[in-house]
Amino acid sequence: MALFRSLLLIILIVAVSSCQTNAQLSPNYYSSTCPQALSIVKAEVAAAIKNETRIGASLLRLHFHDCFVNGCDGSVLLDDNSTFIGEKTTVPNNNSARGFNVVDNIKARLEKACPGVVSCADILAIAARDSVVRLGGPSWKVRLGRRDSTSASRSAANASIPPPTSNLSALISSFSAQGLSIKNLVALSGAHTIGLARCTSFRSHIYNDTNIDPSFANSLRRICPRSGNDSVLAPLDRQTPTSFDNLYYKNLLDKKGLLHSDQEIFNGSSLTDGLVKMYAADTSLLFKKFAKSMIKMGNIKPLTGNAGEIRINCRKAN
Repeated sequence: MALFRSLLLIILIVAVSSCQTNAQLSPNYYSSTCPQALSIVKAEVAAAIKNETRIGASLLRLHFHDCFVNGCDGSVLLDDNSTFIGEKTTVPNNNSARGFNVVDNIKARLEKACPGVVSCADILAIAARDSVVRLGGPSWKVRLGRRDSTSASRSAANASIPPPTSNLSALISSFSAQGLSIKNLVALSGAHTIGLARCTSFRSHIYNDTNIDPSFANSLRRICPRSGNDSVLAPLDRQTPTSFDNLYYKNLLDKKGLLHSDQEIFNGSSLTDGLVKMYAADTSLLFKKFAKSMIKMGNIKPLTGNAGEIRINCRKAN
C-alpha cells in the first residue's frame, strides 16, 4: 500500500509539473512586458519576405530544426565558441539553414523596444507562424514564454533531425521521439509546400528510387547530375514554391515528391497514405491540422521559469 501511494505521488508530481510547464506558455505572455513584440516580428518578417520570398520557408525550417534538438530553446541560433561546437554546421544545417540575419534584425528591434524581455526561441516560433501566414497559409496563436538555452548540441542535431533520405519508419520514430504522432508527421510535412532543396538532398531519390514519376526524375537529372552541382536548387513544391497550399500533397499522389522522405509518406502505407489523400483534397482541413501540429511542436520541452536565459544576442549566451 505504501508503495502504491509513493507511485501515485510520483505520477501526480510529474503530471502537475507537465501542466505547469505548458501553463507557463501563453499567447499573452508579453502583453504587459512587451506589448509591441508581435507587431515588431510581423513587420520584420514581412520586410524579409518582400526582399526574398524564399526566406519565409527558411524561417519556418529554423523553428523545426530548433525544436527537434533538445526542445524549442533557440539553440540552433548559437554560433560556435570555445566551449562547444554549435548546430549550424551539422549535417542537417550546414550550407542549408538560413535566416539568421533576419532573426538578428528582429532581436535588435525587440531589444531597443523591450530590453532583455523577448527570447530568441520565441522569436523563432512567432516568425515561423508569420512566415506561413504571409505566404498564404493558416494562422494560429503562438504560445510564448520560452527561454533560451546557453549551449547547443552538435551530436543531438545530427541524431535528432530526420535526413531527406529517411524511410517512413525512421520518420515515425524521429517524430515519436519528440512526442509527435503520425498525424502530426503528415501534417507538418506540409511545410514542404514552400521552399527549395539542394541537389545533395534529392540526388539519391531521382537516381536510385523507383517510386518517382520518370519524367519528373529526368527533369531533375538535367540540373542535378550524379556528381557536382551540389548546391543547385529545386522547389519542394514544383508548382507554387512560394505559396502555402496543399499542392505538395497532390504532387505526392503523382509520385512527384522532391525528397525521398517526402514520397515515403505516400508509398503504399496504410498509416499515412489516407492522410495524404485527405489533405490533397481539402485545403481547409490541412490548414487546421497543420496549425494544431505547429502548436504541439512548439511545446516540445521549452525552458521556462528560471531555466535558461533571455539572450541579448541570439548568436551567443549572455
